[in-house]
Amino acid sequence: MPVEWTGSRPPELVLSLDRGIGHEPLGTQLQCELRDAIRGGRLAAGERLPSSRELARTLGVSRGLVIECYAQLEAEGYLSAHPGSATRVAARATTRTESATPARPQALAVDFRSGVPELSSFPLHDWLRSLTEAGRRAPVAASGYGDARGSAVLREVLAAYLRRVRGAAADPEHTMICSGFAQAANLLFAALAREGITEVALEDPGDRDCDAIALRNGLRPVPVPVDGQGIDVAALRASGARAVVLTPAHQSPTGVVLAPNRRQALARWAEAADALIIEDDYDAEFRYDRRPVGSLQGLVPDRVASVGSVSKSLAPALRLGWILCPPHLTAALAHDKYLADRGSPALEQLALARLIESGRYDRHLRRMRTVYATRHQVLAEALARHAPEVELTGLAAGFHAVAQLPPGVDEQHVVTEARARSVGLYGMSDYRADGATQPAQLVLGFGNVTDAAIRRAIGTIADLLQPTAAEPPHST
Repeated sequence: MPVEWTGSRPPELVLSLDRGIGHEPLGTQLQCELRDAIRGGRLAAGERLPSSRELARTLGVSRGLVIECYAQLEAEGYLSAHPGSATRVAARATTRTESATPARPQALAVDFRSGVPELSSFPLHDWLRSLTEAGRRAPVAASGYGDARGSAVLREVLAAYLRRVRGAAADPEHTMICSGFAQAANLLFAALAREGITEVALEDPGDRDCDAIALRNGLRPVPVPVDGQGIDVAALRASGARAVVLTPAHQSPTGVVLAPNRRQALARWAEAADALIIEDDYDAEFRYDRRPVGSLQGLVPDRVASVGSVSKSLAPALRLGWILCPPHLTAALAHDKYLADRGSPALEQLALARLIESGRYDRHLRRMRTVYATRHQVLAEALARHAPEVELTGLAAGFHAVAQLPPGVDEQHVVTEARARSVGLYGMSDYRADGATQPAQLVLGFGNVTDAAIRRAIGTIADLLQPTAAEPPHST
């Protein structure tokens, strides 16, 4: 499908004409250039060409030459023209066919992928209002290259906000704006590698993307087990690693909260091992049936780099996050950030600051807590009705839960068969360092799934969740 340029004229069309002595006539060259552009797909079927007057002006040739060229290509079937309408590439003119385009993966009717918030609830009106207000207030200097750490306005607002709602020891001078957790991890891992650290401990089960980020920065990922109280600090100590990535407020994906005694043990380990804790504070805003859990960074700010973003609270597409940096790493991280991208988009930073200080951000969070709380209740009820033997855990916060499958149910069989029914399910094996499928569990993300879709999907796959679903047929 061609782009429909909505301006009074389409963008300029780059064509090359050689006016040297002995070369083909300009009219012939122009026909060849346009013909090749159409055949090669530079000009798509249905795409509007410049007017004859505009193209003649751009190329520095006579309008009559362009009119003659258009007429010739129309006669050959490359172009189509109608009185009062623009000249366009003919529908069947290009050599590229639909079959040459890679087929897109079949869309799922319901997708329980975790980590995806309710995208349709993005507060667009509030965001545009904040963007407009920020643009009106922004000084001229905000349009230039600023501090690599990010906008001083946003850092000030964020630090004050995180001190209040997360109990963080946030200092604007040691707060850095980034594009999200992935960039933060890359920056932090690179800084650790420069300090001579060769290994980083990662929760198991946990986000396996961290393994790849560690490896690309020269660090060896070391899996450390997670139990009902969070990461096993004794196993962490035994690993010999001097850095660890944690999700203490709501472990991803099990949903457990790091126990108070483990927090204290982690702080002692970090001091004794001269280690760094990287805290992924990824969805602490959404809590339902427990009191808020403060940021680990507030306990040992010199030993914790706390990473947050608006990917879960607003939308991943905004690509805005932050690092509460240990003071000894701030300068190095800011330097690397400067080399990476010269800093995050300034106007969007000012808009986020305005969204937070105006109270619109908190209003959105309150609304979404209600939405997600309702959805996790709907999921629990749907499973209780259709698959009562499935135990659901990890519902205290966030927008994903863990389904403990009954004995005899094969995790991979359920995932494969559900996809055949257009329901996207994801096994806990995707989060385990060794890919083990036992115990059989599913990680069910419900952030971007409506109540009706949850009920419909669980009903569709209910038979797969029964103990007999994965039993192989008996031979006769």
